[in-house]
Amino acid sequence: MFNYEILKSLNDMEMLVYDYLMKNKEKVTYMTVRELADEVHVSTATVMRFCRKAGFDGYSEFKVKFKMFLNEEKNKKHQVNEDIQEIQEYFQKISSEIHQKELDEIADVVRDAKQVIFIGLGTSGILGKYGARYFSNLKKFSQYIEDPYFPIMEGMSDAVVIALSVSGETEQVVQMASDFKKNKCKIISITNKSVSTLSKLSDYSLSYYVTDHDMGNHINTTTQIPVIYLIEAIGRRL
Repeated sequence: MFNYEILKSLNDMEMLVYDYLMKNKEKVTYMTVRELADEVHVSTATVMRFCRKAGFDGYSEFKVKFKMFLNEEKNKKHQVNEDIQEIQEYFQKISSEIHQKELDEIADVVRDAKQVIFIGLGTSGILGKYGARYFSNLKKFSQYIEDPYFPIMEGMSDAVVIALSVSGETEQVVQMASDFKKNKCKIISITNKSVSTLSKLSDYSLSYYVTDHDMGNHINTTTQIPVIYLIEAIGRRL
């Protein structure tokens, strides 16, 4: 129902509406536009813009189609469990020609760089190590920098930095990306949402838009299968 192009077009406030919908699917079908706006703490105009960007004439049409969408989801759940369904929905979102062209463009940038540097912390750091090894297997000089205080020198301007962060707000990763950018490195970010500090400072951003599972205390169990796919998809294009 919400494909990659739609999600990419949403601004900060509209993304809040989308997040609320995904976490309160059944509840939303019984809410008025004012009730939804109040719950999300946005204006009714924001909700209406969200509906139009999603391809509906107004909120009433959106509710009808959203109920139909939920009924279809329920039927699918008899065949596929929720974990697998989420991954299937992700791959449906990214099957568009626009998304594939984005990957092609990013691969061109990576191919032209003399070196690729992956950065990320926690689970994203583990995937950064994997990405560096995967690219190296493909004969592309790559490394993962684990130390957030690693000295960034002027000679690194020929590098492309791939920054990984689920939230896009990990302070150390954002700071490292900013420092690399000051040294004229190209920044490619892979985050769960396009509305984030890391995405905004990047030259290229890829977002995967899956349900966020932030457990607090710096623990996040959001699926990282999309990140592995994106790393490998870029690598296969080199």
